[in-house]
Amino acid sequence: MRILVTGGAGFIGSHLCERLLSEGHEVICLDNFFTGRKQNIVQLFDSKSFELVRHDVTEPILLEVDQIYNLACPASPVHYQYNPVKTVKTSVMGMINMLGMAKRVKARILQASTSEIYGDPLVHPQTEDYFGNVNPIGLRSCYDEGKRVAETLMMDYHRQNAVDTRIVRIFNTYGKRMLENDGRVVSNFVVQALRGDELTIYGDGSQTRSFCYVSDLVDGLIRLMNAESEDIHMPVNIGNPGEFTMNELAAEIGKTIGTDIKVKYLPLPQDDPKQRKPNIERAKNLLGWSPKVPLAEGLGKTVAYFRQIVKT
Repeated sequence: MRILVTGGAGFIGSHLCERLLSEGHEVICLDNFFTGRKQNIVQLFDSKSFELVRHDVTEPILLEVDQIYNLACPASPVHYQYNPVKTVKTSVMGMINMLGMAKRVKARILQASTSEIYGDPLVHPQTEDYFGNVNPIGLRSCYDEGKRVAETLMMDYHRQNAVDTRIVRIFNTYGKRMLENDGRVVSNFVVQALRGDELTIYGDGSQTRSFCYVSDLVDGLIRLMNAESEDIHMPVNIGNPGEFTMNELAAEIGKTIGTDIKVKYLPLPQDDPKQRKPNIERAKNLLGWSPKVPLAEGLGKTVAYFRQIVKT
């Protein structure tokens, strides 16, 4: 098939492009390089089936494709809070443009949504039918609400125009090609530990997250895109239900690197979720998907990648 990946030069997008090419598809990678990097995809340039288009999804574009994976949007607080208006426009205008294209060329479209749509959840673990606890005017709302509106648009285009849609709610993902300065907890901890710095923990470190290795996530995205079912257009959680406190994660990274770590505690940012863990029963039943890579193995690969980055 001919497949478009928006945000294809980003952390997750580059892994997805690589996987799709390995399966014999033609891949168009579209990226404006706000957080994407050419070095993430440079190894794909020699492939005759790979094409790179420098473009911003907030501007209309028409391409003839069979499938669209819409991953374009900065996904870490450091980047999405840098220009919050642009973040909302990327989620909303970008979604409208991609759905318009999908409607015109009759392409199937998958939206990369997020566990952030659950906000600071009052239900644990989070199931897809939970509506969330989101502050619509907070510092994080440009991302949370942008993704929520994108899901609304997906459902409305499906109901009104019969567009073939898929929605995936992605929980914390980690692995090689994460940006070293993106403010996400795994990259923060690993880079700080490799440099011999104190690890920064916000709050008392008892808040929890669930960490999914990037290869597991990509497998889930592809399964969802290609699955057939009556209610396949409804959202699906993809994440690893293994739950760790920030203190436990810090200790695990120290063990992986083989160093004694020191920690400094800072105040918890506004609206930072206290708990985050996916219920993945829907993914198991619909897609036959569950994560394969345990945290220790995934951290080993991630640390190996960041050792090279920190050296240079």
